[in-house]
Parts: sequence; structure tokens; C-alpha cells
Amino acid sequence: MRRSFQDFDRITTDPEVLGGKPCIRGMRLSVQRVLEILSQNPAWEDLRQDYPELEPEDIRQALAFAAALLTDRVIPFSASAA
Repeated sequence: MRRSFQDFDRITTDPEVLGGKPCIRGMRLSVQRVLEILSQNPAWEDLRQDYPELEPEDIRQALAFAAALLTDRVIPFSASAA
């Protein structure tokens, strides 16, 4: 399913907020930071404890936004690159 960036009504950008990084509803909480936190601890409730203003839809859209930025292009890894 192809998504339009218009589908992400909770993801905002503003040059005056975090240098224009995609943020959650204009807050000083970037999509990148949400993903970093979730990569260390995937429990949404823990994230929401630290950021009580976050709503489940904010987190869902942050994940979906990041996924929408990726392509289906395959990047081959060499066995010797490890």
C-alpha cells in the first residue's frame, strides 16, 4: 500500500522547531527520537511514561512515517563486510 505524506497529520515540520526535522504535532520531540527510544525499549507504555503528551496514534504515525521513507530497494551485503 502506497501512502501519501498527507496521511501523516500528526507529523509536522517547522524550520523554527528542531531545525525542521519531522516532529510529533509541533512538539520538540522528533520522529527520529521516538524511533531511537523505541529501538532501545519497544514498550510504548514506557515511552508514554517519559512523554505523557504522546498518544498511541502519534507513535503509530512515527513508525509508519519512517517506513514510508524507506524504499523496497535491496542493498546487498558482502559476507566479508562483517
